[in-house]
Amino acid sequence: MDNIAGRKSSLNWAVNLSVIFLVLLWIIPTVGLLVSSFRDRDQISASGWWLAPFSAEQAYRARTSTEATPEGDIFVVTGNVFEESEATGTLSAFGVRSIAPGEFTVGTVADLGDGESLSIAENGDYEFRTPEEPGRRGQRIYFTAETPPEFTLENYETVLGAGGMAQAFINTLTVTIPATIIPILIAAFAAYALAWMQFPMRGLLIALVVGLLVVPLQLALVPLLRLHTEWGIGRSFLGVWMAHTGFGLPLAIYLLRNYMVGLPRDIIESAKVDGATDFQVFTKIVLPLSFPALASFAIFQFLWTWNDLLVAKVFLPDGDQAMVMTRKIADDLLGSRGGDWGILASAAFVSIAVPLLVFFTMQRYLVRGLLAGSVK
Repeated sequence: MDNIAGRKSSLNWAVNLSVIFLVLLWIIPTVGLLVSSFRDRDQISASGWWLAPFSAEQAYRARTSTEATPEGDIFVVTGNVFEESEATGTLSAFGVRSIAPGEFTVGTVADLGDGESLSIAENGDYEFRTPEEPGRRGQRIYFTAETPPEFTLENYETVLGAGGMAQAFINTLTVTIPATIIPILIAAFAAYALAWMQFPMRGLLIALVVGLLVVPLQLALVPLLRLHTEWGIGRSFLGVWMAHTGFGLPLAIYLLRNYMVGLPRDIIESAKVDGATDFQVFTKIVLPLSFPALASFAIFQFLWTWNDLLVAKVFLPDGDQAMVMTRKIADDLLGSRGGDWGILASAAFVSIAVPLLVFFTMQRYLVRGLLAGSVK
């Protein structure tokens, strides 16, 4: 009875739960990236992003003061570990070895051997006793502290204020916009010809386009760069535009051709009976009706081009004048700040902000364009 038209399936709740689970699973990396972009390096190293709202236990190190007060045969050194380090929070344990920073409990007197002892109170005050003068360097102390959660905009200030980042953003737009528009223009004409025009070897051309979809672009990078160099456009913006156009055309032609084939034949035949040329049919009828497919491919091409690193490294010259954001992040921020995960997270989120805006603006056309030609 569940198959009766108009009656909901009893498993509708399972479908809804599955969709919610997949959506949450899909956005988890983005949420983690966003949360990490507001945390500093030490907190990221101490706990995962899902524990960001809670205090995190972090290990610190400091040295005792070199000023000692003699008490008989013993020299006593006092001070505060929080004042002599960058630590904040509540002290939980201490030690004198890096492999065991929480070896001793706060408030106890730790016997260090050779007549030396160390004790640290909860507020960070310490007392170090030694039979010898401390000398120029004090005793090294390791300790753990419960650090309260802290969120900051310093990571974004560092990324947005980095030298050449504004130029890299402009260069990315310079590469992405033409590399999205040019393939659409060429593919639209080719798709109409393959869908509605009769000419010899049309089927072979369609098969060739489908075959090019599975060719990895890495195979064509070096030969294409040599060809561009012979033509005089190697390692330039024009060269990277042509490269992205070539790599994007097979999918664009395939996607648009499938959509155009599904358009009503009566409309096109009526226009031709009225004397319209193929160019007029294409510009006046087919192109406006194909906007969902055009927008669908534009989303894909924009995302791929904006996030591209390999093609940009091969076809663009070195230097800040032609460096895109992905290369700026990979070469400069990642190269010099390999352990600063907060900087890398904020840089990555800045990089994906524009693609996310484009996707959510045009996503209603995505499914319509992808399903084109699948149902008659």
